[in-house]
Amino acid sequence: MDLQVNRTDLHQTRVVEADPAPLAEGQARLRVDAFGLSANNVTYAVAGDLLQYWDFFPADPGWGRIPVWGYADVAESTHPDLPEGRRCFGYLPMSEELVVTVGRMDDGGFSDVSSHRQAMASAYSRYQLVDPAGAGTDDEDRRMLLYPLFFTAFLVDDFLDDQDRFGASVLVVSSASSKTALGIARFAAARPGLTVVGLTSPGKVAFVEGLGVFHQVLAYGQEAALPEGPAAYVDVSGSGTVRAAVHGRYGDQLVHDMVLGATHREELGAETGPLAGAEPAFFFAPSQIAKRSADWGTAELDRRLDEAWATYAPWAAGWIRFEHASGADALTATYLELLDDRADPTVGHVLSLTRPT
Repeated sequence: MDLQVNRTDLHQTRVVEADPAPLAEGQARLRVDAFGLSANNVTYAVAGDLLQYWDFFPADPGWGRIPVWGYADVAESTHPDLPEGRRCFGYLPMSEELVVTVGRMDDGGFSDVSSHRQAMASAYSRYQLVDPAGAGTDDEDRRMLLYPLFFTAFLVDDFLDDQDRFGASVLVVSSASSKTALGIARFAAARPGLTVVGLTSPGKVAFVEGLGVFHQVLAYGQEAALPEGPAAYVDVSGSGTVRAAVHGRYGDQLVHDMVLGATHREELGAETGPLAGAEPAFFFAPSQIAKRSADWGTAELDRRLDEAWATYAPWAAGWIRFEHASGADALTATYLELLDDRADPTVGHVLSLTRPT
């Protein structure tokens, strides 16, 4: 069973049932147990054609399978070193199962080398082997929902720092109530000489202010009150209206415009006329992973991530409550809630198509 979306109308969904395909030599059938679902996954859909997110898990023409991060168990295997019963964490479709072709394997995990994934960033094809005893625990909930958002926030902050923030003294982040934006602010606000400002819906200003990670929080429409100085913009909302307002406020003093998310996807391309200042540029996390792996080595990158995660996870757990739901109807309803930006920012959604309801 797959939950698929119409690639030209993201509100249109369907559930597709199919008989399990037989395994070829060296393949494994992963039974998808559970996965996190957030606005980050909506961004995967919105940018699916541009950044090839639809290509990870192919579907019928015109339809797409949105990637998620979660846990799966090896239900069947023809690979001698990957027995049934092993549990793994990685990039999955919103489905009951995923067939992978097992490539490079070590004590920590394995890579899927299926032909359609060869052109993709290797970070998305790696599956980490984990202890099955942790199934269904709070630690798994935090990792499947929050770790991908944490990882993105860490890389955004690191990229900006690596570029000396392009000379900016102000960092403006839209969709400030989103978990990714809050993570970015938490990292960036610790950088000396940088004022971090969040833009959010009027009804969410108090919530964002209460978390204390931004130096200043403004409602959309108040962009004229953004502080003086050269500024960088991290666009998590995808709103052309907000982008135009930020560019209008700073003009040539907007030194970088990072396109990251699409929580306000209905306003994509709402800009009218040319924009003063830096041109919008997509941020592609795997490129920064590759750079830091070369700069520091994989072991040092992992060490820094582990160190940051050790403080981030308990902080996030202090204000996020996890809600679990199973079945196609619950998954569809949650997806549409996120698509329409109606989700409660304090809720972390953990979904499954296979867990008992």
